[in-house]
Amino acid sequence: MSQYKIIFTGPVGAGKTTAIDSISDVPPIKTDSTATDMTKNRKKATTVAMDYGIMNLDDGEKIHLYGTPGQERFDFMWDILTVGGIGLILLLDNSRADPFQDMKFFLDSFSGFISETSVAIGVTQMDLSSKPSINDYHKKLQELNLKPAVFSVDARVKNDVSLLVQALLFSLDPGLEDE
Repeated sequence: MSQYKIIFTGPVGAGKTTAIDSISDVPPIKTDSTATDMTKNRKKATTVAMDYGIMNLDDGEKIHLYGTPGQERFDFMWDILTVGGIGLILLLDNSRADPFQDMKFFLDSFSGFISETSVAIGVTQMDLSSKPSINDYHKKLQELNLKPAVFSVDARVKNDVSLLVQALLFSLDPGLEDE
């Protein structure tokens, strides 16, 4: 039985904990703590180490889901969590001041990992802010010479998060669709 590891990352409030919660087949392990810095303006609690869940696949295989802390001061966890990972899901909050800056920051921070694996991008909060559009994200990524899958997602909706995971897996092995 194979076991795989996917990493969820992105800025504070982008939906990493919620996404893992919505797709995990077991109650997720969360390391939330009361937010004490500027994060408290966005939400009451924040991830300080990781979130962890499991997706059970039909054939008995498992995908382990690890969510990183969004705050840069916990970036030492990013390197720890990516060890053994097969890919990255980057969640971006479209209602933040500059989601393109967030995207570039996380793509740069995880560039070594992405170059060895792959990335899929989910844009959350598009119901709160429709600009930039998904097409704008594609254009910005083309400027960076990247062509990952990019979707508008609601991290609370299992099917949305599942689509991101499937896109990531397909980018890793395009033959998966034929099986």
